[in-house]
Amino acid sequence: MKVGIVSWGAYIPKYRIRTEEVARIWGDDPLRIVDVYLVDEKSVEGIDEDAVTIAVEAARRAIRRAGIDPKKIGAVYAGTESKPYAVKPISSILVDALGLSNNVFAVDMEFACKAGSEGLVAAIGLVKAGQVEYGMTVGTDTSQGEPGEHLEYSASSGGVALIVGRDGVAAELEAVYSYVSDTPDFWRREGSPYPMHGEGFTGEPAYFRHIIGAAKGLMEKYGYKPSDFAYVVFHQPNGRFPVRAASMLNIPMEKIKPGIVVTHIGNTYNASALMGFAKVLDVAKPGDKILLVPFGSGAGSNAFVFTVTDVVQERQKTGVPTVEDMLRDKIYVDYAQYLKMRKMIKLFD
Repeated sequence: MKVGIVSWGAYIPKYRIRTEEVARIWGDDPLRIVDVYLVDEKSVEGIDEDAVTIAVEAARRAIRRAGIDPKKIGAVYAGTESKPYAVKPISSILVDALGLSNNVFAVDMEFACKAGSEGLVAAIGLVKAGQVEYGMTVGTDTSQGEPGEHLEYSASSGGVALIVGRDGVAAELEAVYSYVSDTPDFWRREGSPYPMHGEGFTGEPAYFRHIIGAAKGLMEKYGYKPSDFAYVVFHQPNGRFPVRAASMLNIPMEKIKPGIVVTHIGNTYNASALMGFAKVLDVAKPGDKILLVPFGSGAGSNAFVFTVTDVVQERQKTGVPTVEDMLRDKIYVDYAQYLKMRKMIKLFD
């Protein structure tokens, strides 16, 4: 019996800050910055939003799209790099906020930007084993970069929830593969407000090695070719990396372009690849194959192949906001408002 994605839900805060506004504050050339990162603007959480509220909204939309009783969800996983509590899980908050049963597996996952996809692997495993009827994973973040540092141009906010099950599958799982190594490309020590990164490790040794390793490894193991896929979605730290990765795998631009969201909302970390996946599911047709490859610093990638079923057409007509809807629904803020919303202004006695 097939297992796969029953439903999906996404949430992007409506606030945006343009790259040129951030560049203006720090005296950078906005045209050069946009050309380097291919990020025109990024999403900013509201003053009353955080990784939890974003996760709740994305999950509610996934449940609404699925049309299922939330108490049938027997496992919930939350993947994030920006927990509002140092010690307190997001997953347990989701249990009550979503009206799930108390007899539920609830875990916060950790693996940088691919923690949400690790939750997907875990949920698939429990459903396949017959331990739960439905499982849910949520990738959610309000990622931050140090003011004036290049991460500030892309680190943004958003969340995506995926519901996994056997009944009403909209995208059937065909294959999954993983590629992991100890690569110190990006980290944040306990108590540090902002992450650090090893400049020379972020490209070839980290992102490209693991994205290509996972995607190529999966294709070689299971006999796939680039031509088999209608859509390909990679993790999107900026606009250049996923396009280059596609080129390295001989994947045409038309297969990757539909899932690119980073240009409009920045890097939503745990929601990055999943947001592109949700955007593709919003428009996919029965029979389409989708290659999804998230990446997490530290470092590793998971690769998934899904085949879209007839059920997707029903899911696309539920009235739940699409990713494209949210990309268009936006309010611009200036840098002062941005600092306030991101709670980056600290007051001391």
